[in-house]
Amino acid sequence: MPLAVQTDPTAAKARALAAEARNAQAAPAAVIRTAVLIPCFNEETAIGQVVADFRAALPDAAIYVYDNNSTDRTRQAAREAGAVVRTAALQGKGNVMRLMFSDVEADVYLLVDGDGTYEAGAAPRLVAALVEEGLDMVTGARVSDIKAAYRPGHRIGNRVLTGIVRAVFGRRFRDMLSGYRVFSRRFVKSFPASSARFEVETELTVHALQMRLPAREIDTLYGARAEGSESKLHTIRDGIRILRMIGLLLREERPLQFFGGCAAAAFLLAGAMNLPVVLDYMATGLVPRFPTLIVGVGLGVTGLLSLACGLILDCVARGRLEQRRFAYLAQPGPGALRWLSGS
Repeated sequence: MPLAVQTDPTAAKARALAAEARNAQAAPAAVIRTAVLIPCFNEETAIGQVVADFRAALPDAAIYVYDNNSTDRTRQAAREAGAVVRTAALQGKGNVMRLMFSDVEADVYLLVDGDGTYEAGAAPRLVAALVEEGLDMVTGARVSDIKAAYRPGHRIGNRVLTGIVRAVFGRRFRDMLSGYRVFSRRFVKSFPASSARFEVETELTVHALQMRLPAREIDTLYGARAEGSESKLHTIRDGIRILRMIGLLLREERPLQFFGGCAAAAFLLAGAMNLPVVLDYMATGLVPRFPTLIVGVGLGVTGLLSLACGLILDCVARGRLEQRRFAYLAQPGPGALRWLSGS
């Protein structure tokens, strides 16, 4: 009768753990899926070089060019350069970005304009910062001494609009309107894009501030557009749109602050109009200006209603923020990316 061999369970477990460790060391590290997203409209002269530059900077990345109803050879030039070319029918950068964020699956997303003004050589630095520091957004803050590249009107407008956002939502970004950014999957899949055009950069910045996501800026060079290429940005018109977007985001994300300000203005006007009426009544016992009194009381009631709206909508905004947080947490975080990269 064969003798039973008794196995020490502790020793067996130690051998199993050692074998698992050897297999983990032998297995190659998984590759982080990186997608370069390039929205384009009539960028035939620059898009081929942009694709080539980012292919050289990020050789393992998938490069997607989303053409937004171009009337030149943008699609053909991008395809010849090796990009995956898709079409976005709704006009406007915000509409294109909403489609890109919905369709493309990746772990890291790099967004850049197709005009050749952004420094492709900085891309590995931006991606590395996102992965190694566990960030959700890295913005390429533009640095340029070329007047043709960064016109004074655009520079001043950027400072003014960025200053408004810094005062209202938080002082974490210096270049809110940069089109050169890197995002985590968490950021992209929880971003409720609603803007249609160039105001989408404002929406991206406010989303990061409202969600209190880990983010930072890295200085990158900003150059002039390729010869023969025209800017699609109109300083006055798009500046008004961005300013309008800031107001809408303030109303939607900070309703108590927005409607509280309206209530305070209504109360001040009501007080200013009713004060002479009250003084006359105290002096004479008469109310000679009934229209002024009626308007003042109406303003006071309007202020109360505005304050009530702010209190109610603040609860709604908190619920929407929680839903975005749940969508954010449903995606793999920066820790998973660092594990994939083997760091």
